[in-house]
Amino acid sequence: MVIKMKIFTKENLTIPNLLSLFRIITIPFFVYFYMKDMVYTAIIILVAGGLSDCVDGYIARRFNQITELGKMLDPLADKLTQAAIAICIAFKYPIISPLLAFFIIKELIMLIGACVLLKKGARPVAANWYGKLGTLLFYLSVTVVVVMSLFMVASPVFEIVSYILLGITAVIMAYSLYKYFIIALEQIKAAKNSKE
Repeated sequence: MVIKMKIFTKENLTIPNLLSLFRIITIPFFVYFYMKDMVYTAIIILVAGGLSDCVDGYIARRFNQITELGKMLDPLADKLTQAAIAICIAFKYPIISPLLAFFIIKELIMLIGACVLLKKGARPVAANWYGKLGTLLFYLSVTVVVVMSLFMVASPVFEIVSYILLGITAVIMAYSLYKYFIIALEQIKAAKNSKE
C-alpha cells in the first residue's frame, strides 16, 4: 500500500497548518537571537511558538480543519523546534544535556517507528494530548531554565528547580513514547488485518 498526499491543495490551506509553518519559520530567528545573546528576544520567539503549538490543535479539532498534512507537519514543527532549542541551550547550559540526549533517542525511535508503519501500510501516529503535554513542558522547562540562569547563576535553588522541571519533562516524554509505541502496534495489526 502506497500512501500518496498532495501538499498544495485548498484543503491543506488551513490555520493550523499555517501555524505549524509559522513555528518552523521562527526556528532560525530563535537560533540567531539566542546565539547573539539576545536572550529576551529569543524567549519571546520561543513563547510565541509554544502558544501557536497549543492553539493549532484546538483550532483543527474545533473547526474540523484536521488534514493529513497537518498530522505530519505539526509533529515535524515540534521536533525541529525542540531540537534547535535543546542544541542551542545545551551549548551554554550543560544541565540540559541529558534531556537533549533523551530527546534525540526518543525522536530517532519515533522516526524509525514511522518508517516501519509506512512500510507496513499504516499511517504514522498523529500527535496526541500526551505528546502535546510533553512539548508544552519542554518549552516551559527550557524557558524557566534560561530565565533563572539570568538571575540565579550557580544558585542551589536554580539547580534543584532545573532538575525537577527537566526530570518531569523527561518522564512525560517517556510516557508519550510508550503510548505512541502501543498505538503503532495497534495500527500495524489493523493494517495487517485489512490485507487479509
